[in-house]
Amino acid sequence: MNRTKWTIRDLAFCGLFAALIAVGAFIKITIPVQPVPMHFTLQFFFVLLAGLLLGSRRALACVCTYLIIGLCGIPVFASGGGPSYLLKPTFGFLIGFAVGAYLVGLAYEKIRKRTFGWLLFAAFWGLVADYACGMIYFYVCSNFVLNVAVSWKVVFVNCFLLTVGEDFLLCVLAAMLAKRLIPAFQRLGGV
Repeated sequence: MNRTKWTIRDLAFCGLFAALIAVGAFIKITIPVQPVPMHFTLQFFFVLLAGLLLGSRRALACVCTYLIIGLCGIPVFASGGGPSYLLKPTFGFLIGFAVGAYLVGLAYEKIRKRTFGWLLFAAFWGLVADYACGMIYFYVCSNFVLNVAVSWKVVFVNCFLLTVGEDFLLCVLAAMLAKRLIPAFQRLGGV
């Protein structure tokens, strides 16, 4: 995307995907683990679609819009909202959404192949970014901010093993859906 100005269409796409990510937060399965319950949601699915359909800049913008709305106090996150959400160990996964959306969009923009394998490869980088940000934030926030001793083993089990399989399945589903939707989004001015 070489344009420097944003159009009304760009803003509409960003708003649409910010809303979809917010809706995805309410479609969740809670995993009751200690010290903090984890949530498996459909947010990540919409983050991946944003990256694959909107490109790196617009995907990053829509996730940042979603984060700002949630941090302003509107309960669009899986467990509410507000600035105190920064102190939740799982907030790193939300930061990972922004990084992941950007990387997914960037990976797709570099090659622009619409094959399922390439789309899945791009989505996989979003998965890696999300889990890296989420796990590091979880460890640092738990141990150094909240003073709750959490080992890397607990972080690995709670923040990776319990949900990575499901999130990889979301990568597969996002790649399959994006393969079908990319032609329509290109006609509408998407990536």
